[in-house]
Amino acid sequence: MPARKIRVDIHDYDGNHFSISLEGHITREKVLQILDLVELLGGTPITVVESQKKSPEELTKFEQVIEVIEKRFPVGWFSSRDIQVAYEELFKTDLSLSTSSTYLSRLVNKGVLLHTRSSTGWRYKLKRGLNVQATTSSSSYLQP
Repeated sequence: MPARKIRVDIHDYDGNHFSISLEGHITREKVLQILDLVELLGGTPITVVESQKKSPEELTKFEQVIEVIEKRFPVGWFSSRDIQVAYEELFKTDLSLSTSSTYLSRLVNKGVLLHTRSSTGWRYKLKRGLNVQATTSSSSYLQP
């Protein structure tokens, strides 16, 4: 696993600003420790920024599907077939329809996407005002 960077900015009720940066092998436990510190400080995390953007080759298939949604379908409704076609165009590799459907279903369960039933099947839409990468950057979202 490549080295990763995460920065957490914290603003407490007194107006103080704290910035914590993690670099290297970041585990769920380490992130939870930082969140415990945030709670002790009485602040709320304002931003969690992944400073080091992965190259397309380093992305998992799940992360690639998220990238397809961000780039090709930031607004409007789409189907798992639309994702499959856009994925194959963008990454020049196959994505099965069942994989596309599974990942979209998981994003619905995580609250990232809206879905509705149509006469031709399920349609999906990105929730308004939601940054997919920020929402899915925690390890629980990245586990397909």
